[in-house]
Amino acid sequence: MNSQTDAEYRLRLTKGFQKEAEQDFQLQRWRSCVDNPQLSVENAGKAIIAIFEPVERTHNPAVNLRKLIDKKLIDNALLNDLNTALNFFDELGFEEHFLTDYGDEKTYQDPWSLFNEEDAQKALEIMQKCLAVSEKFYQFYHPPSSPENEPKKNLE
Repeated sequence: MNSQTDAEYRLRLTKGFQKEAEQDFQLQRWRSCVDNPQLSVENAGKAIIAIFEPVERTHNPAVNLRKLIDKKLIDNALLNDLNTALNFFDELGFEEHFLTDYGDEKTYQDPWSLFNEEDAQKALEIMQKCLAVSEKFYQFYHPPSSPENEPKKNLE
């Protein structure tokens, strides 16, 4: 496990899904515009987890983020940010993932009938907040000036 590489990978996923979500909003594809922020938020949480331990397969990283807090692994400088963001990670977690992909199987509502512009806008806002927290964690634990982040010079 390389925590920095794992976290960087998750941040790239987060930003890729963010870009698609913004495109979906412009195209008024509300289901997709909730689905992509869910994936972005999921990976933003996993980027934080990757800093400390291997990432488990889950659609709700909030559970593992709470475990990090319980283990007292989070620096006090970031604890309030994470505690505030936990509700956002929960909001676009496991349940939302299944609704955007499968709809509501109990009521036979397909995913396209479940989401509207307001849902999409809310998902975009949550996504931005979670991405900001994730990037803050990454920069705190892997600051740009650290030697492992310096580009390797070719000595040839």
